[in-house]
Amino acid sequence: MNRKTVLLALMPFLMLASCKSHYEVASVQRDRIVVDARYDVKPDARAAEFLQPFKHVVDSVMGPVVGRSARYMTTQRPEGTLPNLLSDILVWAAKDYNEKPDFGIYNMGGVRADLPKGDVTYGDVLDVAPFENKISFITMSGADVLELFQQIAAVGGEGLSHSVRLVITKDGRLVSATINGQPVEPQKDYRITTIDYLLGGTDKLEALKKGRNVNAPKEADNNTRFIIMNYFREMMKHGKEVDSEIEGRVVVK
Repeated sequence: MNRKTVLLALMPFLMLASCKSHYEVASVQRDRIVVDARYDVKPDARAAEFLQPFKHVVDSVMGPVVGRSARYMTTQRPEGTLPNLLSDILVWAAKDYNEKPDFGIYNMGGVRADLPKGDVTYGDVLDVAPFENKISFITMSGADVLELFQQIAAVGGEGLSHSVRLVITKDGRLVSATINGQPVEPQKDYRITTIDYLLGGTDKLEALKKGRNVNAPKEADNNTRFIIMNYFREMMKHGKEVDSEIEGRVVVK
């Protein structure tokens, strides 16, 4: 949920708080209401009629096809087809920012839905990347990159682009790491593309806080969902389906 959505959600409470009143909260209770397929068995006709005008508007926005997927893509550790794809897309998009990253990283926690096989709509991409995360670029020393890869090993894997190969253990230790087929050199600098959310060391990837020479555009059109859609549209323009495979980018031994 972004800041604007939170503000809108809190506005009634903020207005209430700003008014002088003798009312006080006596107690707070909560309950869990499971919303699942059981509600589709006997749809409420009046509710469906009420929602129809809104559904039409939502469908007109979310329904347009942006491309096609060659397979059903999902997120799983140590390596998933969808995080692989998203990391590769960040590298693909780098040319639009005059950047040439050595590798990309996309956290699996930021992937919020699977991607269907066949037609992929605007709504499908929004489900995958609903947050306001934006593409970013940083430089890190090889020593810091190895620290980052160790942190990725500790959580059991993250989305990494095609150039990276990690071997990790079941108990979360890094055994080996290569970039473009070469061992990581501690004294060498590496350019990385990721999302701005991770630059603060979130999702236990603390090493990313050491990144320097940061290029993190803030405009909304740099949101990952728009970059993902641009990639799908580009592939569709050339008559290609988008595909991704498990390649051994992160291997557990």
